[in-house]
Amino acid sequence: MTPAEGTGAIKEAEKKMPQQQRTYEVMFIVRPDLAEEETERVVSTVESGATAAGVAVKNVERMGKRRLAYKVRKFHDGVYVLLTVEGPGSAVAELERRLRVAEPVIKYITVRVDEEQKRLAKVKKIRDSKVRQRPQTAEAAAGSEPTPATA
Repeated sequence: MTPAEGTGAIKEAEKKMPQQQRTYEVMFIVRPDLAEEETERVVSTVESGATAAGVAVKNVERMGKRRLAYKVRKFHDGVYVLLTVEGPGSAVAELERRLRVAEPVIKYITVRVDEEQKRLAKVKKIRDSKVRQRPQTAEAAAGSEPTPATA
């Protein structure tokens, strides 16, 4: 078997493996000089492009026009849109490619949030268990001390 054949076998195995569905937040900024209807058209185009790429759109949050921290493509303002999507990494890469070539989109960023959600759930569980333990220890300590009336 040649090295070239070996890599082909690996790629075939990767195709057969089910890809994990991960949760991502994709924030992109649309040019501020577009009309409201055009901005909505851009958002719906990105949303349909995400679905076509194999990503499930869970939430779309239009955050409105905001001031940018620095000048981007000669713009000081931009219309912020936050997409919460779920899908494999390869599909999210396709969504990013579509955002890169979309002329009205001046900036975008993608963040994977599923690991953060797991970590926060774990911390919350630990805090809840400590809160449940704390009242029991306070009652036990109060029962062992003599009261002022009996002393």
